[in-house]
Amino acid sequence: MRTALVCLFLSFGIQAQAQEIEARAYSNAPIGINFASIGIGQASSSSYKLTTEAVSFTRILDVAGQSGKLSVVLPYAQLTGSGKLGSQTINASSEGLSDPLIKASVNLYGAPALTLDQFKNYQQDLIIGVSLAASIPWGQYNNDQMINVGANRWFIQPGLGASQAIGPWRFELAGAATIYTSNTSFLGGNTLSQNPIYSTQTHVIYYFPSTAWLSADATYYVGGQAYVNGTPISGSQENWRFGATFSYPIDKQNSIKVYGSTGTYSRTNNSYDLIGVSWQYRWGAGM
Repeated sequence: MRTALVCLFLSFGIQAQAQEIEARAYSNAPIGINFASIGIGQASSSSYKLTTEAVSFTRILDVAGQSGKLSVVLPYAQLTGSGKLGSQTINASSEGLSDPLIKASVNLYGAPALTLDQFKNYQQDLIIGVSLAASIPWGQYNNDQMINVGANRWFIQPGLGASQAIGPWRFELAGAATIYTSNTSFLGGNTLSQNPIYSTQTHVIYYFPSTAWLSADATYYVGGQAYVNGTPISGSQENWRFGATFSYPIDKQNSIKVYGSTGTYSRTNNSYDLIGVSWQYRWGAGM
């Protein structure tokens, strides 16, 4: 049972953030556009519930003639739940800042840097891009608890993706490797380390004439065996998740997005369900 609880610890917080299913990660937009969003999401398993409120900011940039973007996410979270370790009940209760995330991406092919006026005539074909994300271990962390809203360790996540347009459809495929540093204050003075997790995700997106869009999402990830003081405490993970995302424009500058996903297979019993909603506001570039 201790292994199962550690797997849940790895699923909630930093790993749930690292394995987020993100449609339209590699797309084009006019340079100088800014996006700000505020949202709430809830991840839940049979034993634990993690509710996260987050604000984010994204700016579209000109990177050597191709479009790129820089994003910052600031989450605040509440964690509740309990589980069994033998005959002992393990309660989890934590609230505070979760680990902020920063992500930079650049499209290498098929998404030139365009002004707002130039972008009106842009038609997507094939886009290929790369990204690099990193968490910052500033979240609330109590080393007497197994599960926290902060992870007390970094992750770095390089990624590669492609998006192909066919009429109103977009077909996306992306891959990433999530590389973790060690938590040297796990349950006191223990060291928690973890092998990298390798993931792929795919999206089939349909754009409506109103510019609303609907995406069917799937992700598969494998790896991430965990160790405490060098001793393996769980096997290598293997997980499948499926979900959907819907974005609807309220007006020229505002849109609302709802999303959800669920774990359909997990080798180490660490699946969870996720639902959320966010509001996005965009400005800049002469809008």
